[in-house]
Amino acid sequence: MGRYIIYRLVLTVFVLLGVSLVVFFMIRLIPGDPADLLADQWATEEDIEKLRRDMGLDKQITVQYLLFMDNLRRGDLGNSVITKVPVAEEIRARLPNTLKLAVIGTMIAVVIGSLAGTIAAVKPYSLFDNVSMILALSGVSTPAFWLGLMLMLFFSVKLGWFPCVGAGTPKHLVLPSLTLGLLSAGVIARQSRSSMLQTLQEEYIVTARSKGLHERVVVYRHALKNALIPVVTIVGLQFGRLLGGTVLVESVFSWPGMGRLLVDAIFTRDYPIIQGAVLVFATTFALVNLAVDLLYGALDPRIRYE
Repeated sequence: MGRYIIYRLVLTVFVLLGVSLVVFFMIRLIPGDPADLLADQWATEEDIEKLRRDMGLDKQITVQYLLFMDNLRRGDLGNSVITKVPVAEEIRARLPNTLKLAVIGTMIAVVIGSLAGTIAAVKPYSLFDNVSMILALSGVSTPAFWLGLMLMLFFSVKLGWFPCVGAGTPKHLVLPSLTLGLLSAGVIARQSRSSMLQTLQEEYIVTARSKGLHERVVVYRHALKNALIPVVTIVGLQFGRLLGGTVLVESVFSWPGMGRLLVDAIFTRDYPIIQGAVLVFATTFALVNLAVDLLYGALDPRIRYE
C-alpha cells in the first residue's frame, strides 16, 4: 500500500508538470497583450514597454517558463497582475468557498443518484425506473448555467426562500450546491442502476435468496457494497467535473470562489492567477482520484495494491 501511494504521488508530480507546461504556453496564445490591457488610454509606447518589462513579458517564452518553475519550486506562484496581491493569498481566500460547493454538491449527487439508481434496479422497468432514468438523462443533458438560472428564478424570485447571489450565510450555499449536485446525480443514478442490475444477477445473490433471506437484506447487505465499486469511480470523476462546473455556477450566483477568480483572470489576461488556479484544480483532482483508488480496498478486501 505504501509503495503504491508513493508511486501515485510521484506520478502526480509528473502530471502537474505537464499541466503547468500546457497551461503556461496555451494562455500566451490568447489574443491580446496584458500590458496593453492594463495601460490607460494616455499611456505612451514607452510606458507600455516598461509595463511589459515589469511583468516579465519582454523575455523569451522559454525563459519565462523556467523562471515560473523556479519560483514554483519555492512555493511562489507570483503576484496578480491586476491587484498585485500574491496569488497564493488569492487562492487561499477563494479555495475554501469552491471546496464547499464541490463537496456539498457531491454529497447531494451521491445521495440522490445512488438512492434513485438502487431503487430503479430493484424494481426494473417499473414506473419509478422509467421516470427516474428520464430525469437522470435530463440532468446529464442540462447546462449548468440554465439550471442555475431556473433554480434562481423559482426559489429566489418567485418563492423568496433563498438569496440569489453572494455568500455569507448557509442559505447562500443551497442553490449553487443544488445546481452542481443535480447535474451529477443523473450520471451516478444511471451508473448505480447498471451496476446494481449486474450485481443482482450474480450467483452469490441467487444463493442468498435461495436461503430465504429478506430481499432488503439481500440488496443492502450483500449486493450494494459490491455494486458501489464502479459507482465510486464515477463519483471521483464527477467531483472533478464539479470543480470545473463551479466556473459557470460561481459566475451565475456571484459566488466568491476559484471559478469566478479564474474567469475574471482570463478576461484580464492575469497570467499568474490563471496558472495558479489551474494548478490547484489539477492537484485537487489528482488527489481525489488517489483517494478513490484507495477506497476500492475498503469496499472490496480482495483488491490489493502490490
